[in-house]
Amino acid sequence: MRHGTEHADVATAEAALAAAELETALRGGPFHVALRAAIAARGLPLQRVQHHLSRYGVRVGVTSLSYWQQGARRPQRPESLRAVRALEEILHLPDESLIRLLAETDERPAPERPASRSYRSLVEASGVLERLLTELEATLDGGLHTIGHHERVRIGAHRELLTRESQHIVRAHKDGVDRYVAVHHGDPGCSPEHMTVRAMENCRTGRVRWHHETGVLVAELLFDIRLRAGDTFLFRYRVEDGTAGVSSEYVRGFGFAGGQYALQVRFHGQALPTRCHRFTQHTAAAPRTGRQELPLSRRHRSVHLVEPRVRSGILGIGWDWE
Repeated sequence: MRHGTEHADVATAEAALAAAELETALRGGPFHVALRAAIAARGLPLQRVQHHLSRYGVRVGVTSLSYWQQGARRPQRPESLRAVRALEEILHLPDESLIRLLAETDERPAPERPASRSYRSLVEASGVLERLLTELEATLDGGLHTIGHHERVRIGAHRELLTRESQHIVRAHKDGVDRYVAVHHGDPGCSPEHMTVRAMENCRTGRVRWHHETGVLVAELLFDIRLRAGDTFLFRYRVEDGTAGVSSEYVRGFGFAGGQYALQVRFHGQALPTRCHRFTQHTAAAPRTGRQELPLSRRHRSVHLVEPRVRSGILGIGWDWE
């Protein structure tokens, strides 16, 4: 009888400890720790969690659930976010408790991952950009419509954003346009004052302005002719960066719809990612959607996306390191 009581006491203590760990994790996160604690507190194997999710009409693999609770991956796709909300009910958690932690994870660097930009930093950068454009008497539109834009990003041996090369095909929608103002937003920790902007084809570099705290750089690319409304023009330039730490994504924002966009990311042979994906955002404050895995060409060490006609918003490629 005493032996059974001891087992009961141990089980009670373990349950109390699990409940305390869950309460702490739900309060302070991060998401994967809270999810792992919630699953442990309910004593459910992942196969049972998957079964319960299927009853909610949500299909998630056991491997994905395992990655989520380890912090190796985060739910981002709409179907995955539906699963997180269902998990709150299945695991008897307060509404929005896991979703809130997932949103907070987007606002701070994850352990052992490169720092990413928070919504607040993007808002600050947009204010700085407006000021720098004013200094150059420029607007985001600049009198040009983009017909085609091809970007090539190179990631260096130390996993840093090394260079970005852009080729533009534009059409003037007013008379007298003779320049394009390029914008580069470096990775967190970069030094825009140490970057170099090189004109490569049909243009030359003019004034350059930057803001160290936000990593924003703007540069004039001057044409040798004045375009009339309806004229087309092709030019190419490169930004030599390499001033920040490990990079995990490249993002391009579009203020206006229209035109084709292609992005290619090439990696150094000694620094290849394990996975690559594309994503979209309607605004910097919106959740990322449209996540799609992209195949990495091992021979050419590159990955790419093509958008036949861009829409206003944000488009990018992200990748995971080992």
